[in-house]
Amino acid sequence: MDKAMKKPVLVIMAAGMGSRFGGLKQIEPVGSEGEIILDFSMYDAMMAGFEKAVFIIKKENEEAFRSLIDRRAGRFLEVEYAFQELADLPEGYEVPAGREKPWGTGHAVLAARHVVDGPFAVINADDYYGPGAFQSMYSFLEQAEDTDKYQYCMVGYPLENTLTENGYVSRGICETTASGMLEKITERTRIQWQDEEIVYEDESSQPGFAKLTRGTTVSMNFWGFTPSMMKELEAGFPSFLDIALQENPMKGEYFLPGVVDRLIREGKAQVRVLRSQDRWFGVTYKEDKQQVVDALQSMKDKGEYPEKLWK
Repeated sequence: MDKAMKKPVLVIMAAGMGSRFGGLKQIEPVGSEGEIILDFSMYDAMMAGFEKAVFIIKKENEEAFRSLIDRRAGRFLEVEYAFQELADLPEGYEVPAGREKPWGTGHAVLAARHVVDGPFAVINADDYYGPGAFQSMYSFLEQAEDTDKYQYCMVGYPLENTLTENGYVSRGICETTASGMLEKITERTRIQWQDEEIVYEDESSQPGFAKLTRGTTVSMNFWGFTPSMMKELEAGFPSFLDIALQENPMKGEYFLPGVVDRLIREGKAQVRVLRSQDRWFGVTYKEDKQQVVDALQSMKDKGEYPEKLWK
C-alpha cells in the first residue's frame, strides 16, 4: 500500500455518556459562540493537517451530533459517523441478557473499522488536548510505517496538567524508556489533590492513599496508530469476550490501553510518547465547566483562537 495515498484520519470516541457529569456532556457548550470542547479539538486537528474525522457515537445520538457538527466543523472537514453497538460482536457470540454497558474503548475504535483504512489518531470527544498535541500527532502519523514492530504513538501529559480541583479522576500512569518509548501503562483510580500533593487510592498502602510525583507522564487517550491496530483489535476481541463473558458479563470492557499494553509486552509494538506541555481540560464534574469556559475564552482573548472558530 502506498502510504503517501493515505492521510491520517481523526477518530473521535463519543459514544460514552458522562455519568459523573450527568447527561451528554460531549455537547455541552463551553465557548462564547456556543462551541463545545470538540469544536476546539477539531479546529486544532484541522490546523495540524487532518482533513477527515470519524465520530464513534451511539445511533440514538446521531441527530444531536449532526446538528452540532455538520453545520460547523463539517463544512471544513470530511465527517463520517460510525456506531458503537452492543450487538456488534464476532460470529458465535451473543450479548448477555440484561447487559446495557458498552464493550469499552477498544470496541469503540473497532466500530470505525469499515471507514478507516489508513493511519489514525484517537481522542475522547470531551477532552481538550491543545494545539501542540495535534501538531505532534499529525507529524508522527504522516511518517508512520510499521517495521518489524508496529509503530504507534501516544500523547503524554504531566499529571498535574490533567487534574480537577473538584474531585478525583482516573488516569493511565505511564512508564517510559530513556529514549521516550512507552513501557507500561498502569490505571490508577481516585487521583486527586490533597493540599499541595497528588495522591491516589491504593488498597495496598496505609491509610489508603499513595503519592504520585508531579511530572509523572499520563495518558489521556490520545493515541496514534498505523492500520495494523484495527486488525489487532479485531483479532483480540474474541479472547477478551471468552474471559469477560465468564467473569464479568455485565460490565467487562475491552480497553484500548489494555490492547496497547499487551502488544508492547508481546514485543509486537513500540509506542513513542509525544510529550505535550499543553494544559488538558475536561468536564469531569459539573463544577469543572466554568474553569474550561474561562480558559478557552482567555485563549481567544490572547488570539490563540479566533473569536468564531467556524466562520
